[in-house]
Amino acid sequence: MFNTLLQAPAPEQPSALMSMLPFVLIIVIFYFFMIRPQQKRQKELNNFREALKKGDHVVTTGGIYGKVVKIADNKVTLEIADGVNVEFDKSAILSQAGDAQN
Repeated sequence: MFNTLLQAPAPEQPSALMSMLPFVLIIVIFYFFMIRPQQKRQKELNNFREALKKGDHVVTTGGIYGKVVKIADNKVTLEIADGVNVEFDKSAILSQAGDAQN
């Protein structure tokens, strides 16, 4: 009887849910701080590119400032200097240029 009283109960194993909880929390945090904002930025950039129109002043991913002269399906023709037109892929347009344009 004394021997039975001294025996400590065996420690319980954590449930599968409790062992997976830290990983689930890391994934949720990663989604809200990394993936979701990037998807939002990409959606805004795609909407900007689709709304381009003739006369807009833009900046390319290479840092070239220009004015939109012509828009085809996936091509945008920019005037980067007087009489100098260059064709770019629409995905190369990064943002709208500020007032530093000509």
